[in-house]
Amino acid sequence: MSEESTERLLRSDDPEPIRFLNAEGGYAPSATAAEYAAELEGVGVDDFSQWYRDMVTTRAFDTECTHLQRQGQLALWVPSVGQEGCQVGLVRASEPQDHIFPAYREHLVAHVRGVDLLDIAAQFRGVTHGGWDITDPANGNVHLYTLVLGSQTQHATGHALGQVLDAKRRAGSTALDAGEPGTPTGEATMVFYGDGTTSQGDPNEAMIFAASYRTPEVFVVQNNGWAISVPVARQSRTPLYRRALGFGLRAVQIDGNDPLAAFAVGRRFLRLAREGHGPGYIEALTYRIGAHTTADDPTRYRPEGELETWRLRDPIARLEAHLRELGVDDAFFAEVAETADRKAKTVRDQILTLPKPQPESMFAHVYADPHPRIDEQRAWFAEYESSFEGGDA
Repeated sequence: MSEESTERLLRSDDPEPIRFLNAEGGYAPSATAAEYAAELEGVGVDDFSQWYRDMVTTRAFDTECTHLQRQGQLALWVPSVGQEGCQVGLVRASEPQDHIFPAYREHLVAHVRGVDLLDIAAQFRGVTHGGWDITDPANGNVHLYTLVLGSQTQHATGHALGQVLDAKRRAGSTALDAGEPGTPTGEATMVFYGDGTTSQGDPNEAMIFAASYRTPEVFVVQNNGWAISVPVARQSRTPLYRRALGFGLRAVQIDGNDPLAAFAVGRRFLRLAREGHGPGYIEALTYRIGAHTTADDPTRYRPEGELETWRLRDPIARLEAHLRELGVDDAFFAEVAETADRKAKTVRDQILTLPKPQPESMFAHVYADPHPRIDEQRAWFAEYESSFEGGDA
């Protein structure tokens, strides 16, 4: 996002994005941050150190996967470099009972909630249907990645309505009367998507539904400035968070490269959702340092100088500066870097030895029950395979 584009999004009558750390990592809260400062009480250097480790670990893994794709070992890779600050703050603000619906670059979110980094990579190698088992408690209620833009917003809203209905049933009520107050659920749903997806129908329909039924939900838009090659200024003449206000959601704009801001606002919004106060919307202003995917070349459309401007706001560098301000020494940063590099290389080696799926697996889980069309396709494929020299009947 260019400086000019940023100016278009920050009108004079819009409040300043919520921020606790300035671009250099110094603690310098914006005026808009005061309302959320209490959310950081009890959160200190140990927490920030873990957040830093989360970000560095994910970026090292991310970098290895980019290299693997360039070497032909992954079909595609979706980098998240530059967007780790928003992700770490929001996921660390969530509670274990909350459910997460990602798009396809929320590698840090999935990792922190318990998804194995190898499982994230496996889907991009094309050896698994989805990557991980969402019913396994070890995966932290993280639902599967989706490449169908915006569909996860409706999945999330449907799930959040289920949370409302379950809470009502526990209380002995199933009514969904228009205008009734929200229902405390004790759990929330958080859904991630990008600025380009806001132009799709699905997220707008999801917001209508969420507002109407006061679902315990938080919509997170990681506004990284570009929907592949289309700048956000082309997509919207107003800041994206204003759209959510029109649907009746509480909505704010935050500095998406500030983990403290993401945590504070995410914690507040998730708590309000669990307590029955309805859905919220967070527009996180961030930037993807790399390409949209490894099939993209951003040098063909991003203006000269924009990348370097945003590199100076790198969320990892900002949090490192803050930690140093709090007294953390060189030994910690060296250990984190070495551990992250070792882990990333271990995962890389594991990726290269992932077993190939059996052809039969493509017919699994298409329908809940046996289906004649699947039986026909399975038989056709077996005959096709056996037609090759050395093929198995």
